[in-house]
Amino acid sequence: MGDTAAPIDMTGHKAAASHERNPGMPLDLSAINAVQVNSSASERRAAALPGRRAVKGDAQSAWLLKAVTCIDLTTLNGDDTEGRVRRLCAKAAQPVRRDLLEALGMGDRRITTGAVCVYHRFVAAAVDALQGTGIPVAAVSTGFPAGLSPHATKLAEIEASVKDGAEEIDIVITREHVLTGNWQALYDEMRDYRAACGEAHVKAILATGDLKTLRNVAKASYVCMMAGADFIKTSTGKEGVNATLPVSLTMVRAIRHYREMTGIKIGYKPAGGVSKAKDVLTYFALMKEELGHDWLQPDLFRIGASSLLGDIERQLEHRVTGAYSAAHRHPIG
Repeated sequence: MGDTAAPIDMTGHKAAASHERNPGMPLDLSAINAVQVNSSASERRAAALPGRRAVKGDAQSAWLLKAVTCIDLTTLNGDDTEGRVRRLCAKAAQPVRRDLLEALGMGDRRITTGAVCVYHRFVAAAVDALQGTGIPVAAVSTGFPAGLSPHATKLAEIEASVKDGAEEIDIVITREHVLTGNWQALYDEMRDYRAACGEAHVKAILATGDLKTLRNVAKASYVCMMAGADFIKTSTGKEGVNATLPVSLTMVRAIRHYREMTGIKIGYKPAGGVSKAKDVLTYFALMKEELGHDWLQPDLFRIGASSLLGDIERQLEHRVTGAYSAAHRHPIG
């Protein structure tokens, strides 16, 4: 990322993937047991990230528009309604006001969010609302957010969401397996989830705020990738601590090593706590420096967010008008 060049093309989430799906591999317990993480070094590296890349002017606007295409626009509240979900889908299809796109010279580009993420209850409504847009529906599943439902119930929930049209399934792992070091149980659970998803891509939510140590985060990342996860994701957004830069650095380095081991590219999704435009630019810098250009595309990078989109739109309006608008002028759903 630099000051002068515009970023990658706005090809959108339906761009042809440059990689094969992760078929998984046998669980390698020797590799898992050998995992180490230098926490102090990780924290120093993460602390240096926000100041490493200065992106201003038109380049900043272009990167923020690219970030929009990587957002999983999300509503996961107890008071969700079908009407709210349909409004969210309308925002996903036109996430940035047309007048702003025109003023930025981007009026001819079709920019949408990467997906819409909802509970199973609203999958069918979201699929219906997004017909013709090409935007996939992602469903949280497997007893989200705690992940403590019976295993058969979790599998049935995945299958029901896929039947209703979800193209992506965000599962939650059983944290107890990580905290007790039962890596075989975590692997078997994840393999079952992958099989139940069929053609739908599966994102494994590690709930990193509950895993206590970066080494546990790294080990859980490897086990889920070995079991066939297409993405690994930080959080449900419901934990006390959600996405952080040290956790993200740990996970993307596991992704890099897994690619070196297998040749397979795994996607990454930070979720919870990424609410400001400046934050997403830091995450882009992390992805580019640690994993490379391919991970700047929505088939390998997503951000689980809702309020982030509103802040990006405010920043883009500031670029056009020179003034910040009130947040209520950029409703999400």
